[in-house]
Amino acid sequence: MRIVRKIAATATAVVLAGVVGGGVAQASPSAVGALGAHAPSACRPANHMAKISAAPASSGHRHYRVTLTAARGYESCRLAGSPTDVRFYHHGAADKVTAGRYGAQNKAVTFGPGHPVHFDIQVPNGKRGARADEAAFTLRAPGGVIPGKSTAHGQLTVSAGTVIGPVQAGA
Repeated sequence: MRIVRKIAATATAVVLAGVVGGGVAQASPSAVGALGAHAPSACRPANHMAKISAAPASSGHRHYRVTLTAARGYESCRLAGSPTDVRFYHHGAADKVTAGRYGAQNKAVTFGPGHPVHFDIQVPNGKRGARADEAAFTLRAPGGVIPGKSTAHGQLTVSAGTVIGPVQAGA
């Protein structure tokens, strides 16, 4: 009878140690990485947030900053150049403004948790503008585009001649 109790107690301790140990391994990012599993990429549209805010104007242009942030738990990634396929919306309706791009398109930056990035929307002054509250765009990596559309929200006015700057490090 004593032997049976001792075996049962040992088996229970082993099972509990396995459950607790497994929980710690799953919660620890370094342990997850050591096991070969990877967190989802921060560059995927569903895995980051983007916000549009007014930025200081320059001679002849209005500027808006689009800041991208990723929460903890996502894997950092590399972005390069200006976003493509940029479309602007006001209350869900697309406007007819198409955006070009400017600046160096080959510089890569790291994006992920603790590494926000931003890009500039430059709009010429003096032209009649269209109000917008959303921008949809495709991010680019050093090797090509990242599948899917990212969206940013915030008030802005766009017009013909609007251009998008390259992604840069920082908020």
